[in-house]
Amino acid sequence: MDSDEGTTRGRQVKRRRFLEATGAGVAGVTLAGCVSTGGDDGGGGDGGSTGDTDSGGGTTTGTASGGSLPDTVSIGVLAPEPSSNPIGASIANAAELAVTQLNEEGSGPEFEVSVKDTREQPDEGRSKYRELTIGEEVDMTTGIFTSEVLLAVLDDIANQQTVHMTTGAATPEASARVRDDYESYKYHFRTGPLNAYQLGVNMIDFLEAKQSDLGWESVAVLVEDYEWTKPVSQALDDEIDRAGVEVAMQERYASGTENFTPIYDQVESSDADAALIAMAHTGTPAVVQWAKQQRPFEFGGIHVPMQLPSYYEATSGACNFGVTQNSATPQSEVTEKTVPFSEAYNEQYDSYPVYTGYITFDAVKQYADVVQQAGSVEADAVVSGLEESSFLGTAGTIEYYPPDNEFAHDVVYEEGKVDPVFQQWQDGNQEVIYPDDLTTADYQKPSWL
Repeated sequence: MDSDEGTTRGRQVKRRRFLEATGAGVAGVTLAGCVSTGGDDGGGGDGGSTGDTDSGGGTTTGTASGGSLPDTVSIGVLAPEPSSNPIGASIANAAELAVTQLNEEGSGPEFEVSVKDTREQPDEGRSKYRELTIGEEVDMTTGIFTSEVLLAVLDDIANQQTVHMTTGAATPEASARVRDDYESYKYHFRTGPLNAYQLGVNMIDFLEAKQSDLGWESVAVLVEDYEWTKPVSQALDDEIDRAGVEVAMQERYASGTENFTPIYDQVESSDADAALIAMAHTGTPAVVQWAKQQRPFEFGGIHVPMQLPSYYEATSGACNFGVTQNSATPQSEVTEKTVPFSEAYNEQYDSYPVYTGYITFDAVKQYADVVQQAGSVEADAVVSGLEESSFLGTAGTIEYYPPDNEFAHDVVYEEGKVDPVFQQWQDGNQEVIYPDDLTTADYQKPSWL
């Protein structure tokens, strides 16, 4: 893929050329892109269909009809550095894989995809969004990894009145805009991850459920100072009492921090049992220094780089015993579609997806299901269809909160719908330790403790 302009799939692209192009730009994806750019936001149920990963899968009821489907439906994808960053690559590749499968089914219109590189920069993201919606007139957009980019694009989404399904950025400001000014912002949906406040609530739910296994009686809360973590911090403040753990210290440390020794000295002095973390941009130096210094406390929470299936090798095992929230892992059967998707992705791109891949695949498939049910790509018809949709995806059953909800048009966080997993790196494997019905291993304390 062209790192300057992303990869544009024009309306003339045929399926064979499409497949050749998608296979070309992904095999070289390494952790280097993620470490240098950082990460930002983030990780079967009732009511969905039970088809395999090759099917549209899902159930949409009561969708509005707004016309007839065109011969070609175009999907615009906004992804950071898809040629080098595994987070961006997963967004782009998953969208392309979903489109490939839809076209192979041949049960509806031809789908095409156009990928643009946001470079994780708000101005660039806004420019690329306009290229897709004004220049190429795509029927919908998806992707966007960083909250800063999403915030910059929200008004354009309202102005262009083109459905956008976010698959990375976690800021709750997007759902607040939908709730407070529905007619303007109703075109925004967050297929995943959970919004940043609910990510924090999910961390507390994990602590509460696994307290006897973890044995963490006190924690040091360490949160990197970026936009996406502000609601996470608020949720931890609001909810941590019910987890039955003492907060021994709390710090929102500076963005761009690379030397964690002074911070870890404070954690040691606090006698905390564990560092409870929310990290993306700074996650790699944090976990590597924790392991190399063999600090006398455990380490877990939300750590975006640890979600990468290649992370153990990339850190020479330094992430061993680290715990992170995730949407899914390659072997976790979150739904019957999870493993087939991860295997199809690996077969196509010689790597496994990260969380943005599962979510983007689900977004494209759900959108296709809704437009075929509605018989239209007209935006208001799609909005109504998505609001009423219950779609079995790879990361759970995808439903959205109603317009008057606090988290309007965000994916519903609920057991049996979307309920993230918590994984621990154990000897090179992403072992699921929560929820209990998906557990593949028991939690292990670091070997040096």
